[in-house]
Amino acid sequence: MAKKQSLTMRSLHYYWLATRRHLGLFVALVASTIGFCGFLTYGNPYVMSLIVDRISAAPVAADEVFTVFGPYIAALIAINFAGQACSKLQDYTLWKLQIAVNYDLATTAFDCLCNQSLSFHSNRFGGTLVSQTSKFMAGYTQLLQTMNFPFLPILCSITFTCIILLPVVPVYAGVLMAMLAVYAMVSYLMYKRILHLNEKAASAQNQLSGELSDAVTNILAVKTYGREDYERGLFDTANREVVARDSKRMRASLARGVTTAAITVIIMSVVTVFISGGNAWFGITPGTVILMFTYTNTVTNQFNFINTGLQRINQAFGDASGMTAVLDEPRLVADKPGARPLSVELGDIDFKGINFWYTDGDVKTQVFNDFNLSIPAGQRVGLVGMSGAGKTTLTKLLLRLADIQEGEILVDGQNVADVTQTSLRRQIAYVPQEALLFHRSIAENIAYGRPDATMDEIREAARAANALEFIEALPQGFDTITGERGIKLSGGQRQRIAIARAMLADCPILVLDEATSALDSESEAAVQEALSNLMEGRTCIVVAHRLSTVASLDRIVVLSHGRIAEDGPHAELVAKGGDYARLWNRQTGAYGEE
Repeated sequence: MAKKQSLTMRSLHYYWLATRRHLGLFVALVASTIGFCGFLTYGNPYVMSLIVDRISAAPVAADEVFTVFGPYIAALIAINFAGQACSKLQDYTLWKLQIAVNYDLATTAFDCLCNQSLSFHSNRFGGTLVSQTSKFMAGYTQLLQTMNFPFLPILCSITFTCIILLPVVPVYAGVLMAMLAVYAMVSYLMYKRILHLNEKAASAQNQLSGELSDAVTNILAVKTYGREDYERGLFDTANREVVARDSKRMRASLARGVTTAAITVIIMSVVTVFISGGNAWFGITPGTVILMFTYTNTVTNQFNFINTGLQRINQAFGDASGMTAVLDEPRLVADKPGARPLSVELGDIDFKGINFWYTDGDVKTQVFNDFNLSIPAGQRVGLVGMSGAGKTTLTKLLLRLADIQEGEILVDGQNVADVTQTSLRRQIAYVPQEALLFHRSIAENIAYGRPDATMDEIREAARAANALEFIEALPQGFDTITGERGIKLSGGQRQRIAIARAMLADCPILVLDEATSALDSESEAAVQEALSNLMEGRTCIVVAHRLSTVASLDRIVVLSHGRIAEDGPHAELVAKGGDYARLWNRQTGAYGEE
């Protein structure tokens, strides 16, 4: 329970950080709500009680109505004008505050997700993170509206009732406040008992969103393998869990509602006795009797909304809990305080004494142990080896998509851990094995690394990547929307757009991770020529399984189990007859001659 409460307090912390940026709006909202409640709910009955007492005191002649009741009429008009003004101000500040704070909360969540490490995202459903962000924002809106009604009006009701009735009927006011305190205490205790149910319900909803996202994202695999029924089974299981947890929350809330309703009946019974005998026992005037009933009825009616309000608060904190936990997670890869921008003039790369391992739960998987590799500026280096040898991991460490545990990675003598991640990655053009495209136009995707590029420059990059012909054949050309993750294009087309993006970025360091793996032989030959031109004068790291893509490079490094097994030019390694030669022979068919 302590952990649950801590998560609730952390959610409040993030909500308050965003709210205090707009403190003026928040104060205006509270003040207008108090004014609205005070003027219309308590001011009007109070003046009416004075009118009733005046009528009860002595008859008023027809020609004296405005003389006698003029001040009361003026007071009622002023009270209603002020109350309506507060009501409109309340509407404005509530909407304005919700809009402003939700903008800040969305920005906070987006920044957090974008700045988290790659391992963070690899262990989570993308759809779940999107759902948690939406619920985090919705939670604030619900919390603010619940504060605005019913809880702030309830506090106002208690305060105004005490101020007005306590001097007139102190015994009644005391008894009423005592019963209301019992009501509030019972509601709160029952609220604490079901707090965890809302977080479990929110967790089930997030899991449901994740299952839906996973199936939709991989819909091609679902359909081509005929697994619609299987995915529906997974979704149905998650959906039934949502129903079960929501039902449990509903039953607990209804039980709380029945209990508090019984207390309300007791309160109104006591009120009826006091009102009936008020004049006989305490000499209470008719106007005061009206005040007692009106104010008590108002308070108890508003207290009826405590259950609904607490349920909404429960749901709000439950919805916020997922993103709150994400916001509280430490960044596995973070800039050091005072990190400076990376400045690259040559492009030397040095891996010195690298120790790196993955941790999955309690299992530690060592990838590199005292690994050393030096790449002089302008050298084109191929990384080859069996799957799991550490080729792609090495490029991710260079890009600081994960942090090493020991050692250092230097670019032009600057430790990448001491520079800003943004400046590091803007100096490295990276083309991954699976092309990463946005649901935007082809032109926007190509210019992603250099958004200020002209259309002529975008076109030239596409031509150099052997992509211009198929792009211009599309009905909308460069304005064609690629679809989510580039789904509207073939694998080879997506890869060529990614290569065009790297060409346009024109970075001093180039990293190609199986960049030509999705190309047919004819396209590969054309792109290889373009890549050769792109590599000229740049430090290049090329990860490849197809050795034909690295045979012409200056140097080839063969990795095996996170260590360098061989290192040298293609011809030298083939002549040596080691691991590289065996791989080369298998791929070229030369092994049959051995």
